[in-house]
Amino acid sequence: MQWNRSQMMKCVCYFLLLISFFGAALPADASVCRNYQGSEICIVDIKRSAKNYWEYRVILSVDGVKQPLEVYNCRDRTTVKKDGTVLTFGQNNPGEIVCSFFKK
Repeated sequence: MQWNRSQMMKCVCYFLLLISFFGAALPADASVCRNYQGSEICIVDIKRSAKNYWEYRVILSVDGVKQPLEVYNCRDRTTVKKDGTVLTFGQNNPGEIVCSFFKK
């Protein structure tokens, strides 16, 4: 079977289209979400402190609204807000979700 120039170009175009379709993978945007007291709370970004392993720097999303970075101290059960305010875990505080994320 002889391939003429137009058939060969069509085959190359399909091949390049197939490669670009599978080669352009989008980055995964995975986050851990939980329902907590009627709200959907998602951990968007979490980093464990190297110095204090019981502290986590966390960015949360509550009902789809991204929250500012907060530090959760799982040993003392406190949250440090961006302005330096320290709150103990209590009502409407997702600290339990954050601390249970890496619970052994």
